[in-house]
Amino acid sequence: MNQTTEIQAAPAAALSPTALRIAFVAVVFLAFASAPLWSGRAVLSLAVDMATILALAMLWNLLAGYAGLISMGQQAFVGLGGYILFGFVQSTGLSPLLGIPLAGLAAALAAVPTALLLFRLRGPYFAVGSWVVAEIYLLLAAQVTALGGGSGTSLPMWAVRALAPDRDLRQVVLYYIAMGVVCGTWLLTWSLLRSRFGLALTAIRDSESAAASLGVDTRRVKLAVYILAAFATGIIGALIFLAKLRISPDAAFSVQDWTADILFAVIIGGIGTVEGPFFGTAVYFLLRWAFSDLGSWYLIGLGLIAIAFMLLAPDGLWGVLSRRLRLTIFPIRRLLHSVHLLDRA
Repeated sequence: MNQTTEIQAAPAAALSPTALRIAFVAVVFLAFASAPLWSGRAVLSLAVDMATILALAMLWNLLAGYAGLISMGQQAFVGLGGYILFGFVQSTGLSPLLGIPLAGLAAALAAVPTALLLFRLRGPYFAVGSWVVAEIYLLLAAQVTALGGGSGTSLPMWAVRALAPDRDLRQVVLYYIAMGVVCGTWLLTWSLLRSRFGLALTAIRDSESAAASLGVDTRRVKLAVYILAAFATGIIGALIFLAKLRISPDAAFSVQDWTADILFAVIIGGIGTVEGPFFGTAVYFLLRWAFSDLGSWYLIGLGLIAIAFMLLAPDGLWGVLSRRLRLTIFPIRRLLHSVHLLDRA
């Protein structure tokens, strides 16, 4: 008599969302860390550009999407960071790498009086005021004759060689610095938004008066995030012009390059989300590559696309995808056990 034994396979254990996120981050990290081994100088240069735009987009999203500070003058700190780097190199004769953190500190110091002035304004007046302040920084930079005045200046050749002895190695060094900057910016924004400070920011964005009634020191919170964003923006500005090897007032304080394009990436990706700037930056570079030969029509097209998203999908690409897929890559929501978490944030 034959006997049949049925063996049921144990169901495979499903990976938790946290494990999936860790695996995803690990794969992405390995891909980018090994990029200099399988890509050329042009690809690495593009990666540096994408990293700087992404980092600026994350910082602008932190200001506008969470703190409610619609700044149209972040190019002030980009340009200031670049000029501090060039001034440091020419005045001290030291490696330009040492000037990068100094550029961030200088931008943070400049942000203190700037914020005290701008925080007297509200809404569109704040946006316009921030742009006016950036234009003042541009005019001041044009008066610095030691750095070329209105025509700008180039990084000395000895400083270029101090960065790396040849172009290929220099591009690799800049690439890894850019990857470190963008990873640090992401980690800063994500951890900040998951903290009590992030809860205070979100409360201020939703209703500043309501947040104040809950005990949030709204002025102190906004001042802190503004200075923090300026510090990181100054570092990014130093990196941008270290890669370009040349700086001028018009390029350093360009509202189109360092604010308008950033605003486009955040709006397309999804303002007020951690994931949004990633998607928006990818779309921005894709459109720039596809339509770069169209001249001024390319910029008009970007504006029309941004307007269409604001009207039809105000939450951006990530807002649409996250609702349909019920997916969150970088969660920031936390369970609250007491409303007092917001007290004195």
